[in-house]
Amino acid sequence: MTNLVLPPEDLSNGAISARLTTTALNHIHNGLIQKKNLVYLELNGCSGNIISLLNGQNPDFEYAFTSMVNIQYSNSLMVAEGEKAIEKLMNALEGDYILAVEGAVALKNNGLYNIIGSWKGKPLTGLEAVKMLGEKASHILAVGACATHGGVSAAKPNPSESVGINKVLTNKKILMLPGCPVHPDWFLGTLAHLLLYGEPETDNLNRPLMFYSTLIHDRCPRRPFFDRGIFAEKLSDKTCLFKLGCRGPVTRTDCPTRQWNGHVNWPIGDNTPCIGCAQFGFPDAMAPFISYDTTRVVKNE
Repeated sequence: MTNLVLPPEDLSNGAISARLTTTALNHIHNGLIQKKNLVYLELNGCSGNIISLLNGQNPDFEYAFTSMVNIQYSNSLMVAEGEKAIEKLMNALEGDYILAVEGAVALKNNGLYNIIGSWKGKPLTGLEAVKMLGEKASHILAVGACATHGGVSAAKPNPSESVGINKVLTNKKILMLPGCPVHPDWFLGTLAHLLLYGEPETDNLNRPLMFYSTLIHDRCPRRPFFDRGIFAEKLSDKTCLFKLGCRGPVTRTDCPTRQWNGHVNWPIGDNTPCIGCAQFGFPDAMAPFISYDTTRVVKNE
């Protein structure tokens, strides 16, 4: 019998995420690992990350999410409302759980700029909730730019005095998943890694290296134009968008190979410069998103 020669295993970032999630689901189904409890807390933000996650495909987010973890609380996804919902949140404190936080923490007026519900007749602020839940969580994930460093919620003039959750949970290790929004694969892949192997390898900013290791600029299909000094002068041009404001040279994600909306497109593929939404300091540090100063040079980045 002839031995089959199989092609080499795909080691792309996209394949790694799918493989992690599939392996975790299979291990849970076969009883090799146990599902863990998850608290998904939405604070000061636009709910863009949970919307992005619900668009996740291959595997389907709803299937993967409910099959890998026991959801104890989610502002947007749970059926319970009002104090019944907050009661489930409080009950989660009695057991072991992973905490995922979307949105920034509003500090103004002791957190009163962000109320997530009421408990025993009193308002429960996002600030109180993240402190309470963060202290007992086995692992903490900051999901999206607002959670990692404040993001749009902390943009100037920042009237709510919003900050990333690391400014509140100063003594805890937090896995950072920046992006506005986060890609479904970044979240599901990190969650699957936690279930299978524990915390993934991270960089000095606690970003998982399997998703945030390489500059967009280094994987961009338009990089040859950059190297040859051929730059776009308007958004419809098919050459390098650097001089129109592209932040690919300073942003570390795998967008060029993973892509969005079912892995079919991404901003530069649609002739739009990268705005650096996954870079710390976004949005203020990345503005202006579009520039028509075609005299920009590399050394200024």
